[in-house]
Amino acid sequence: MTSVQTSGTFKLGTRTVHRLGYGAMQLAGPGVFGPPRDREAAVKVLREAVAQGVDHIDTSDFYGPHVTNQIIREALHPYAKDLTIVTKVSARRGEDGSWLPATSPAELTQAVHDNLRNLGLDVLDVVNLRSMLDVHGPAEGSLEAQVTTLAELQRKGLIRHIGLSNVTPKQVADGRKICEIVCVQNAYNLAHRADDAFIDDLARDGIAYVPFFPLGGFNPLQSSVLSDVAASLNATPMQVALAWLLRRSPNILLIPGTSSVAHLTENVAAADLVLSDDVVRKLDGVASR
Repeated sequence: MTSVQTSGTFKLGTRTVHRLGYGAMQLAGPGVFGPPRDREAAVKVLREAVAQGVDHIDTSDFYGPHVTNQIIREALHPYAKDLTIVTKVSARRGEDGSWLPATSPAELTQAVHDNLRNLGLDVLDVVNLRSMLDVHGPAEGSLEAQVTTLAELQRKGLIRHIGLSNVTPKQVADGRKICEIVCVQNAYNLAHRADDAFIDDLARDGIAYVPFFPLGGFNPLQSSVLSDVAASLNATPMQVALAWLLRRSPNILLIPGTSSVAHLTENVAAADLVLSDDVVRKLDGVASR
């Protein structure tokens, strides 16, 4: 059976996870809002992910809202001891599906309790604070109040580890003065590499980097170089893009999402894909085109 185990492992705080995980965002309805078209299929994908060795699932209670966490609980609870569930806070959904900031101490505290309840947990393994200073990308500004709120919840035993998302290097440095930061989750992929130096700095400090939109997100990666390399390796372009990320740095943890078992198996198979130095050089040029 295909397995993620060949991807290797990396630390998430005191947890050790395989570097190829699973992102649950696509288990909600269109626009990450409302229920999925086929809840039974969503449950099946989660169970198959764990069967194929996935031990790192990324989610949030504002996916749906509440939908993905409730499906994760239905599919996998009681959870395996080696399963690490990472969630994120600081947003809420409007009635029209819009993404709205929810960053006050009361809202962040409520979000943690919502995640605990809907996942069926007493403590959350990792909580990422997503910066909402600019929803389109990292923007400088203080996150001290929000990080302090999560650190207080950590001291109360509701959170084991804290991460940051959609952030700048300065925000991570400032956050580390308040508490340990175990991971950073930013947009990064073969074509969008603004965080190259940031990733290397985090690797030196043993901090995991989790790229969201590893395959381009709502605008899937398209490159003739990527397609040509994939054809030469008898792989799909998306498998090559994932394999490139695994090769890029040992602290990169992947969370590609899908609502299809077939697509899940395809993603997992990327862990077995070996890229030569020559292929990597070709792929490295995609970002500059």
